[in-house]
Amino acid sequence: MLVHEILTPSSTLCGLEGGSKKRILEQVSHLISEQHTDMEDSCIFNGLHGREKLGSTGIGDGIAIPHCRLAECKDAIGFLIKLESPIDFDAIDKKPVDLIFALVVPEDATSEHLQTLASIAELFSKEEVRTALRQTECNQSLYDTICRLSS
Repeated sequence: MLVHEILTPSSTLCGLEGGSKKRILEQVSHLISEQHTDMEDSCIFNGLHGREKLGSTGIGDGIAIPHCRLAECKDAIGFLIKLESPIDFDAIDKKPVDLIFALVVPEDATSEHLQTLASIAELFSKEEVRTALRQTECNQSLYDTICRLSS
């Protein structure tokens, strides 16, 4: 599944204040549960936070891809955030993170989960993609940019 297929304008947020990795995961969980009322934010947070305990999803170059599989999730959900200021995310390159793509997929969607993660990681590995996303200044621009670059 491609990035632009699991994002909507309302699941793209530019300029969020971060604070810490835990705070970001709490905020993302709340934002997702607001849009997907069949899932509780505490359940989403526990899934994302539990995955982080296994190892950071900070993949380097200022990018993090927190992700989890949940029984309550019916379809793949993506949420893209550009932080106002970079935060420590325990990334593999030790650099702070300012672009976050959260991914929540159904519990039994193992291959879809892995394919989508690979697609996201490949997209964000491109410097021109990271640069273009960092230059956006509003939610719609962030959404339009990621859709243009991921199609």
